[in-house]
Parts: sequence; C-alpha cells; structure tokens
Amino acid sequence: MAADTAIEVWFQDEARIGQKNGLVYQWARRGSRPRQPLDQRYENAYLFGAICPERGTGAALTLPYCDTQAMNLHLQEIAQAVAPGAHALVVLDRAPWHRAGTLQVPENIALALLPPRSPELNPVENVWQFLRQNWLSNRVFDTYEDVIVACCNAWNNLIHRPKRITSIGSRQWAETGQT
Repeated sequence: MAADTAIEVWFQDEARIGQKNGLVYQWARRGSRPRQPLDQRYENAYLFGAICPERGTGAALTLPYCDTQAMNLHLQEIAQAVAPGAHALVVLDRAPWHRAGTLQVPENIALALLPPRSPELNPVENVWQFLRQNWLSNRVFDTYEDVIVACCNAWNNLIHRPKRITSIGSRQWAETGQT
C-alpha cells in the first residue's frame, strides 16, 4: 500500500433477523395496553452489514447462514464499496468466522479485531438497534422470503440516509484525520 493511499474505517457485524423477532417500546396512551404481534416460528436470515461513517455509506448481504463462507462473500461486497484507490480498515468482533484460516481478505481491505466482549465499541450494534426500531420489529413475517425482503428494505432505507449512518457510526477514536 502506498503512503498516500486514502484509508477508510469500516465497521462490520452480523444480525440474526427472523420470525421470532423482538418487540420494541411504542408510544401509547397512559394506561392502555397496545397489542404487539409475536411469532414463535424460527425461520432466520443473517444480515451482514458494514458501514463507513466518514463517507455515510455501507455494504450488506442477507444470507441464510453465518459462517466463514458467508463472511468471504461479505468481504467481497465491502471491497466493491470501498472508494476507488482507497484501502479499508474493517473493524469487527472476534466471531470465529472473522478469524478463520480460510478467510479470504481482498487486497483493498485490512481487518482489525476489537477486544473480546466489547460490543459497545462497534457502532454497527447501534445500526441493528436503529433498523429494528424503525423497520424490523413489531411485525410477523409469514415466510422466509418475507424476512429477506424486510432485511433488504430496512438496509436500503438506511443507505438512503447517509447523514444517519454518519451520526450512528461516528466514533472519535476511529477518525483517520484525513481530509
């Protein structure tokens, strides 16, 4: 990597989204008990997401499994989203598929592992909270395909809000200092 290569800091994580989805608080008249749907089925998809707060952009895949092969696909997706001529430092947790010997890291990406048990350092955890609060909770998915469509729609809604990505994902300790 050349000394004048631009560096982008990306944050990556995965979220399980499925029919057994969580409930979030909602506004209601004091004393009332609003109904919220609850599903006991177990069809799941995994939303692999990465954001670059500095550019207000991201890259994601919705996949049926969460393993090294899926992570390789996501790294390829991130590599395509990195600005031309730039190099991405992808910050991620210590999931086994992030550290696997068969992980194929593209040439324009370097990985940086967070300390163990420190999800508060990864802003993508806040992205999941935002997606669930706004588009993924308090609903029932009839089929697996509905889960996939909901994940894609939620991510696309987020991507169309670059200032929100920057707001959610910015961390002072991760700023590159480049202009």
